[in-house]
Amino acid sequence: MAATAFHQATGILQIQSHSLGLRQEIGDGAVRLPLKSFKLELGLSKRACYGSGQRKLSVIQASASQTSVADPVLSPSNKNTSESRKKSNEAALILIRHGESLWNEKNLFTGCVDVPLTKRGVEEAIEAGKKISNIPIDMIYTSALIRAQMTAMLAMTQHRRRKVPIVIHNESEQARAWSQIFSEDTKKQSIPVIQAWQLNERMYGELQGLNKQETADRYGKEQVHEWRRSYDIPPPNGESLEMCAERAVAYFKGEIVPQLLSGKNVMIAAHGNSLRSIIMYLDKLTSQEVISLELSTGIPMLYIFKEGKFIRRGSPVGPSEAGPYAYTRTLALYRQKLDEMFN
Repeated sequence: MAATAFHQATGILQIQSHSLGLRQEIGDGAVRLPLKSFKLELGLSKRACYGSGQRKLSVIQASASQTSVADPVLSPSNKNTSESRKKSNEAALILIRHGESLWNEKNLFTGCVDVPLTKRGVEEAIEAGKKISNIPIDMIYTSALIRAQMTAMLAMTQHRRRKVPIVIHNESEQARAWSQIFSEDTKKQSIPVIQAWQLNERMYGELQGLNKQETADRYGKEQVHEWRRSYDIPPPNGESLEMCAERAVAYFKGEIVPQLLSGKNVMIAAHGNSLRSIIMYLDKLTSQEVISLELSTGIPMLYIFKEGKFIRRGSPVGPSEAGPYAYTRTLALYRQKLDEMFN
């Protein structure tokens, strides 16, 4: 029996699958579905970034046809995949801030406005991909904004494993049905991509679209610096870093950590403030330490998740370099197998 429980302030949602069927409980109600084999993973989202306080239930992955398949590079033997993952007890976590956007180039406050990459941003994303081309990736998480999504997709074009990132569409029943993959071989060469608004950039409120220098001239440098760099003071009708961290870290702990615990290697392509929030959690930084943390665009950071702890390993290097940041044994073996396969 497999069980997944999501505890929220409003109640408990529980999904249980049995050999004879699937039982779904929401509150006091229950329904039995006549399915012999079924896998369902659910996520609860709250559209806070765009002003709606409503909660909605969204399917992250559904049906046996959408479940991920083990990478033969990581599981060369015929042993049980989950047992192999448990024995390794290690997973890679890659964090990438998106490449330069068109509004970064124009020195405008961007926030939750959906702006694409510049040519330089595209090049940064490709270069980032070269630096992680030897690191295993089983799942990709991005924000709901195009600049983060472009960065993730462009980076994966450089990965030596040559798997294809596939965006999981669960916005409607029809979207799920129409985006199904019916080839097992194709699934083995795919990586699911989950888009989550909780990983969006901090919402800058009434500063969005304004020129940063002109805003400083209008309101004063000290005021703008306070809006941009303080931890708990938001700009007019916007989010503070503290508010951004609340949603980003909650999503990371609720959705991404369970994947790492299961042995999945994860890449997150997101934004300066949402990633600073996650790094604050990973590195146990104080509110004063995190406000001085700077993240460059298009530079990946690597963490190893082992025995419930996150170990920071710095920025991976490209495939032509020696790897001075020190591969773990698992990563070294993965790179060796890639060399054997493709050299």
